[in-house]
Amino acid sequence: MRTLVHLSDLHFGRVDQALLGPLRELVERIAADVVVISGDLTQRAKVEEFEQARAFLDSLPGPQIIVPGNHDISLYNVLRRFVRPLSRYKRYITDNLEPVFIDDEIAVVGVNTARSLTIKDGRISHEQVAGLRDRLAGLGPQVTRIVVTHHPFDLPEHFEKRDLVVRAPMAMEVFAETGVDILMAGHMHASHAGSTAARYQIAEYAALVIQAGTATSTRGRGEVNSFNVVRVEPQRVEIDRYGWDVVRGRFELVTTEKFVQAGSIWSPHSDGMLAAGL
Repeated sequence: MRTLVHLSDLHFGRVDQALLGPLRELVERIAADVVVISGDLTQRAKVEEFEQARAFLDSLPGPQIIVPGNHDISLYNVLRRFVRPLSRYKRYITDNLEPVFIDDEIAVVGVNTARSLTIKDGRISHEQVAGLRDRLAGLGPQVTRIVVTHHPFDLPEHFEKRDLVVRAPMAMEVFAETGVDILMAGHMHASHAGSTAARYQIAEYAALVIQAGTATSTRGRGEVNSFNVVRVEPQRVEIDRYGWDVVRGRFELVTTEKFVQAGSIWSPHSDGMLAAGL
Protein backbone atom coordinates (compact mmCIF):
# COMPACT_ATOMS: atom_id res chain seq x y z
CA MET A 1 0.00 0.00 0.00
CA ARG A 2 1.10 3.55 -0.72
CA THR A 3 -0.13 6.68 1.07
CA LEU A 4 -0.34 10.11 -0.56
CA VAL A 5 -1.13 13.43 1.09
CA HIS A 6 -3.00 15.64 -1.38
CA LEU A 7 -2.82 19.39 -0.72
CA SER A 8 -4.04 22.08 -3.09
CA ASP A 9 -4.64 25.80 -3.46
CA LEU A 10 -2.42 27.00 -0.63
CA HIS A 11 -2.60 30.62 -1.87
CA PHE A 12 0.21 32.16 0.13
CA GLY A 13 -0.65 35.83 0.31
CA ARG A 14 -4.16 34.88 1.44
CA VAL A 15 -3.52 32.07 3.94
CA ASP A 16 -4.97 31.54 7.39
CA GLN A 17 -1.76 31.45 9.41
CA ALA A 18 -3.42 29.50 12.22
CA LEU A 19 -3.70 26.45 9.96
CA LEU A 20 -0.05 26.14 8.95
CA GLY A 21 1.37 24.63 12.14
CA PRO A 22 -1.39 22.04 12.68
CA LEU A 23 -1.32 21.11 9.00
CA ARG A 24 2.45 20.65 9.01
CA GLU A 25 2.33 18.50 12.16
CA LEU A 26 -0.48 16.28 10.86
CA VAL A 27 1.19 15.74 7.48
CA GLU A 28 4.37 14.73 9.27
CA ARG A 29 2.46 12.23 11.47
CA ILE A 30 0.74 10.69 8.46
CA ALA A 31 4.17 9.80 7.05
CA ALA A 32 3.01 9.62 3.43
CA ASP A 33 5.06 8.03 0.68
CA VAL A 34 4.43 11.09 -1.52
CA VAL A 35 3.13 14.60 -0.80
CA VAL A 36 1.16 15.99 -3.77
CA ILE A 37 0.47 19.73 -4.15
CA SER A 38 -1.85 20.42 -7.07
CA GLY A 39 -1.22 24.08 -7.80
CA ASP A 40 -1.97 27.66 -6.74
CA LEU A 41 0.79 27.91 -4.20
CA THR A 42 0.46 31.72 -4.27
CA GLN A 43 -2.29 34.30 -4.55
CA ARG A 44 -0.66 36.76 -6.95
CA ALA A 45 2.70 35.16 -7.86
CA LYS A 46 4.63 37.76 -5.84
CA VAL A 47 8.19 37.15 -4.66
CA GLU A 48 7.26 37.25 -0.99
CA GLU A 49 4.42 34.80 -1.57
CA PHE A 50 6.72 32.34 -3.30
CA GLU A 51 9.24 32.73 -0.49
CA GLN A 52 6.55 31.88 2.05
CA ALA A 53 5.38 28.92 -0.02
CA ARG A 54 8.97 27.66 -0.37
CA ALA A 55 9.50 27.85 3.38
CA PHE A 56 6.30 25.89 4.01
CA LEU A 57 7.18 23.22 1.45
CA ASP A 58 10.62 22.86 3.05
CA SER A 59 8.90 22.09 6.34
CA LEU A 60 6.95 19.18 4.82
CA PRO A 61 8.33 15.69 4.25
CA GLY A 62 9.19 14.37 0.80
CA PRO A 63 9.21 13.24 -1.85
CA GLN A 64 6.92 15.94 -3.25
CA ILE A 65 5.10 16.16 -6.57
CA ILE A 66 4.17 19.79 -7.23
CA VAL A 67 2.47 21.41 -10.24
CA PRO A 68 1.69 25.10 -10.80
CA GLY A 69 -1.74 26.68 -10.91
CA ASN A 70 -3.14 29.73 -12.68
CA HIS A 71 -2.48 31.92 -9.62
CA ASP A 72 1.22 31.09 -9.88
CA ILE A 73 1.38 33.18 -13.07
CA SER A 74 1.64 36.98 -12.66
CA LEU A 75 -1.73 38.58 -13.35
CA TYR A 76 -1.05 42.31 -13.70
CA ASN A 77 2.57 42.40 -14.90
CA VAL A 78 1.95 41.93 -18.62
CA LEU A 79 5.61 41.39 -19.55
CA ARG A 80 6.12 38.77 -16.86
CA ARG A 81 2.77 37.12 -17.59
CA PHE A 82 3.37 36.57 -21.31
CA VAL A 83 7.16 36.47 -21.62
CA ARG A 84 8.16 34.74 -18.36
CA PRO A 85 4.87 33.35 -17.01
CA LEU A 86 6.32 30.86 -14.51
CA SER A 87 9.80 32.31 -13.92
CA ARG A 88 9.22 32.95 -10.22
CA TYR A 89 7.61 29.55 -9.76
CA LYS A 90 10.68 27.95 -11.36
CA ARG A 91 13.03 30.03 -9.21
CA TYR A 92 11.39 29.42 -5.84
CA ILE A 93 9.46 26.17 -6.19
CA THR A 94 10.89 23.96 -8.94
CA ASP A 95 11.96 24.26 -12.55
CA ASN A 96 10.45 20.84 -13.24
CA LEU A 97 6.92 21.62 -14.40
CA GLU A 98 6.04 17.98 -14.98
CA PRO A 99 7.60 15.97 -12.14
CA VAL A 100 7.44 12.19 -11.83
CA PHE A 101 7.61 9.73 -8.95
CA ILE A 102 7.65 6.02 -9.78
CA ASP A 103 8.22 2.98 -7.60
CA ASP A 104 7.03 -0.62 -7.79
CA GLU A 105 3.46 0.27 -6.70
CA ILE A 106 2.60 3.76 -7.98
CA ALA A 107 3.51 6.15 -10.78
CA VAL A 108 2.67 9.79 -10.02
CA VAL A 109 3.03 12.14 -13.00
CA GLY A 110 2.53 15.89 -12.76
CA VAL A 111 1.25 17.88 -15.75
CA ASN A 112 1.27 21.68 -15.97
CA THR A 113 -2.16 22.97 -17.09
CA ALA A 114 -1.56 26.66 -16.20
CA ARG A 115 -1.43 29.05 -19.15
CA SER A 116 -0.73 32.78 -19.48
CA LEU A 117 -3.28 33.33 -22.28
CA THR A 118 -6.21 32.66 -19.96
CA ILE A 119 -7.04 34.16 -16.58
CA LYS A 120 -8.07 30.99 -14.80
CA ASP A 121 -8.74 28.23 -17.34
CA GLY A 122 -6.40 25.30 -17.83
CA ARG A 123 -5.19 23.51 -20.94
CA ILE A 124 -3.34 20.35 -21.84
CA SER A 125 -1.43 20.07 -25.11
CA HIS A 126 -0.96 17.20 -27.52
CA GLU A 127 2.75 17.31 -26.70
CA GLN A 128 2.07 16.95 -22.98
CA VAL A 129 -0.22 13.99 -23.57
CA ALA A 130 2.42 12.35 -25.77
CA GLY A 131 5.01 12.90 -23.05
CA LEU A 132 2.73 11.37 -20.46
CA ARG A 133 2.25 8.34 -22.69
CA ASP A 134 6.01 7.94 -22.89
CA ARG A 135 6.46 8.25 -19.12
CA LEU A 136 3.91 5.53 -18.45
CA ALA A 137 5.11 3.20 -21.18
CA GLY A 138 6.55 -0.07 -19.95
CA LEU A 139 5.03 0.04 -16.47
CA GLY A 140 3.67 -3.24 -15.21
CA PRO A 141 -0.05 -3.80 -14.65
CA GLN A 142 0.48 -3.80 -10.87
CA VAL A 143 1.49 -0.11 -10.90
CA THR A 144 -1.31 2.34 -10.11
CA ARG A 145 -1.04 5.28 -12.50
CA ILE A 146 -1.80 8.73 -11.09
CA VAL A 147 -1.91 12.04 -13.01
CA VAL A 148 -1.71 15.33 -11.07
CA THR A 149 -2.90 18.64 -12.55
CA HIS A 150 -4.20 21.89 -11.13
CA HIS A 151 -7.29 22.05 -13.33
CA PRO A 152 -9.78 19.16 -13.18
CA PHE A 153 -10.72 16.70 -15.91
CA ASP A 154 -14.09 15.96 -14.32
CA LEU A 155 -16.45 17.57 -11.82
CA PRO A 156 -19.97 17.01 -10.47
CA GLU A 157 -22.80 18.15 -12.75
CA HIS A 158 -23.53 21.40 -10.88
CA PHE A 159 -20.14 22.83 -11.91
CA GLU A 160 -19.65 24.50 -15.27
CA LYS A 161 -18.15 22.48 -18.12
CA ARG A 162 -15.83 25.41 -18.81
CA ASP A 163 -14.09 24.67 -15.48
CA LEU A 164 -12.62 21.51 -17.01
CA VAL A 165 -9.23 21.29 -18.71
CA VAL A 166 -9.36 22.34 -22.36
CA ARG A 167 -8.84 19.25 -24.58
CA ALA A 168 -9.93 16.98 -21.73
CA PRO A 169 -11.71 14.50 -24.05
CA MET A 170 -8.56 14.08 -26.13
CA ALA A 171 -6.47 13.50 -23.01
CA MET A 172 -9.01 11.07 -21.58
CA GLU A 173 -8.69 8.84 -24.63
CA VAL A 174 -4.95 8.60 -24.03
CA PHE A 175 -5.51 8.05 -20.31
CA ALA A 176 -7.70 5.10 -21.23
CA GLU A 177 -5.05 3.79 -23.63
CA THR A 178 -2.29 4.04 -21.01
CA GLY A 179 -4.39 2.80 -18.11
CA VAL A 180 -4.38 5.96 -15.99
CA ASP A 181 -6.19 5.12 -12.76
CA ILE A 182 -6.43 8.33 -10.74
CA LEU A 183 -6.75 12.01 -11.69
CA MET A 184 -5.85 14.39 -8.84
CA ALA A 185 -6.58 18.12 -9.10
CA GLY A 186 -7.63 21.26 -7.25
CA HIS A 187 -8.60 24.74 -8.54
CA MET A 188 -12.27 24.72 -7.46
CA HIS A 189 -11.70 24.92 -3.68
CA ALA A 190 -14.17 22.04 -3.42
CA SER A 191 -13.59 18.45 -2.34
CA HIS A 192 -14.92 15.65 -4.52
CA ALA A 193 -14.23 12.05 -5.45
CA GLY A 194 -15.96 10.08 -8.18
CA SER A 195 -15.77 8.14 -11.42
CA THR A 196 -15.39 9.61 -14.91
CA ALA A 197 -17.88 7.08 -16.31
CA ALA A 198 -20.82 9.50 -16.55
CA ARG A 199 -19.03 12.31 -18.41
CA TYR A 200 -16.71 10.29 -20.63
CA GLN A 201 -18.29 7.39 -22.49
CA ILE A 202 -15.14 5.35 -23.08
CA ALA A 203 -15.63 1.62 -23.51
CA GLU A 204 -14.47 -0.41 -20.53
CA TYR A 205 -12.71 2.54 -18.88
CA ALA A 206 -13.43 4.95 -16.06
CA ALA A 207 -10.80 6.74 -13.98
CA LEU A 208 -11.10 7.84 -10.37
CA VAL A 209 -11.19 11.63 -9.90
CA ILE A 210 -9.95 13.09 -6.61
CA GLN A 211 -10.45 16.82 -6.02
CA ALA A 212 -8.87 18.60 -3.07
CA GLY A 213 -10.30 21.71 -1.47
CA THR A 214 -8.09 24.58 -0.36
CA ALA A 215 -5.79 23.55 2.45
CA THR A 216 -4.91 26.99 3.81
CA SER A 217 -6.57 29.82 1.85
CA THR A 218 -9.04 32.24 3.43
CA ARG A 219 -11.10 31.90 0.23
CA GLY A 220 -12.98 28.72 1.11
CA ARG A 221 -15.99 29.32 -1.16
CA GLY A 222 -18.37 27.83 1.37
CA GLU A 223 -16.24 24.81 2.32
CA VAL A 224 -13.92 24.49 5.31
CA ASN A 225 -10.21 24.23 4.65
CA SER A 226 -9.41 20.63 3.83
CA PHE A 227 -7.00 18.15 2.29
CA ASN A 228 -6.98 14.49 1.28
CA VAL A 229 -5.08 11.43 2.39
CA VAL A 230 -5.19 8.82 -0.36
CA ARG A 231 -4.31 5.20 0.38
CA VAL A 232 -3.64 3.17 -2.74
CA GLU A 233 -3.64 -0.59 -3.06
CA PRO A 234 -3.95 -2.68 -6.21
CA GLN A 235 -7.53 -2.13 -7.42
CA ARG A 236 -8.54 -0.36 -4.19
CA VAL A 237 -8.33 3.27 -3.06
CA GLU A 238 -9.40 4.84 0.22
CA ILE A 239 -9.72 8.63 0.49
CA ASP A 240 -9.77 10.34 3.89
CA ARG A 241 -10.81 13.99 3.84
CA TYR A 242 -9.56 16.11 6.73
CA GLY A 243 -11.35 19.38 7.46
CA TRP A 244 -10.42 22.28 9.72
CA ASP A 245 -12.22 22.27 13.07
CA VAL A 246 -12.22 25.89 14.19
CA VAL A 247 -13.32 25.01 17.73
CA ARG A 248 -10.56 22.46 18.37
CA GLY A 249 -8.05 24.34 16.25
CA ARG A 250 -6.95 21.29 14.27
CA PHE A 251 -7.72 19.23 11.19
CA GLU A 252 -10.15 16.38 11.86
CA LEU A 253 -11.17 13.39 9.76
CA VAL A 254 -14.48 14.32 8.11
CA THR A 255 -15.27 11.55 5.63
CA THR A 256 -13.79 8.38 4.17
CA GLU A 257 -14.66 7.21 0.65
CA LYS A 258 -13.68 3.90 -0.88
CA PHE A 259 -13.36 2.92 -4.53
CA VAL A 260 -12.69 -0.40 -6.21
CA GLN A 261 -11.49 -1.19 -9.72
CA ALA A 262 -13.07 -3.90 -11.86
CA GLY A 263 -11.16 -4.32 -15.09
CA SER A 264 -10.30 -0.72 -16.00
CA ILE A 265 -13.35 0.84 -14.34
CA TRP A 266 -13.22 2.59 -10.96
CA SER A 267 -16.44 2.91 -8.97
CA PRO A 268 -17.47 3.64 -5.36
CA HIS A 269 -18.06 0.75 -2.99
CA SER A 270 -19.49 0.46 0.49
CA ASP A 271 -17.76 -1.26 3.39
CA GLY A 272 -20.09 -4.21 3.07
CA MET A 273 -19.24 -4.69 -0.59
CA LEU A 274 -15.53 -4.38 0.16
CA ALA A 275 -15.79 -6.99 2.90
CA ALA A 276 -17.49 -9.32 0.46
CA GLY A 277 -14.63 -8.84 -1.99
CA LEU A 278 -16.83 -7.19 -4.62
